[in-house]
Amino acid sequence: MSDDGKRRLPVIGDEPQTGRRTFMNAFATAAGAVAAGVATAGCDTPEIADLFRQHYRRLTDEDKRELIARLEALSLQEHGVRAHISDPPPVPGVEFAYALDLSTCTGCRQCEYACAAENNTPRDPEMHYIRVLELERGSFDLEEAEHDYEGTVPREGKMYMPVSCMQCADPPCVSACPVDATWQEADGIVVIDYDWCIGCRYCQAACPYQARHFNFSEPNLRPSDINPDQGLLSNRVRPRGVMEKCHFCLHRTRRGLLPACQEACPVGARKFGNLNDPTSEVRFILETQQVYVLKEELGTLPRFFYYFG
Repeated sequence: MSDDGKRRLPVIGDEPQTGRRTFMNAFATAAGAVAAGVATAGCDTPEIADLFRQHYRRLTDEDKRELIARLEALSLQEHGVRAHISDPPPVPGVEFAYALDLSTCTGCRQCEYACAAENNTPRDPEMHYIRVLELERGSFDLEEAEHDYEGTVPREGKMYMPVSCMQCADPPCVSACPVDATWQEADGIVVIDYDWCIGCRYCQAACPYQARHFNFSEPNLRPSDINPDQGLLSNRVRPRGVMEKCHFCLHRTRRGLLPACQEACPVGARKFGNLNDPTSEVRFILETQQVYVLKEELGTLPRFFYYFG
């Protein structure tokens, strides 16, 4: 809380730091010199350029345009898909949050499937950002939850709880990353620089919600499975060996659209919106419903709320 009584987001800034950031800056400088030498030798390629490029937050607008152009060309070359990759910034004054009505959710998993289709997640092995848990009605014992239930839903005596990234206001995954490849944006969304991530999985170990996923395989999507509407920090096709997670469909939500999971929910259990907007549905739910968050005792301050409507 600040002096004026308003909550402030713990956003990583651009202030100089010592330790690992100093080391990585020195490495980037040396890498740039190597890249320049390779270019002088006539061997400059998109792969080399990407290997030695700066961290996302150090890229100029021109750097981003060049990177996006290379990625779009690579999509056409490798997948035969004309991707349109955008990089929408956070909208000033917006703090995104999610609310989910557990009394309405039927466990149909339509949100899970829509998320996979929207975000170009691997199919083999399969990766889903959303897990839908089947619980005994009235119980919140996640240790006893069924992850792989089958058959007609909802089942008698059961309730269903979709779980994904909580977009914590105090995310332990961010502080665990040794190379600053993940950080929290001004609208509360925790993002990943896929080209800077070294795949060490420290963030995965730090996340108490099992919401971070390691990409074990090269992109293996058929052209017909690839969503061409992509974001640089969200659903563009990722390389093997990096971490992935839900990003509130920022390539959609920062343009005023709904997340794919909410759009797909057939029963209206999902509510998404701006916490700073007193007229938003998610703000109304927080003010009028008894809500709770997963593992509140950890102090991560999730922006994903559950309630019974």
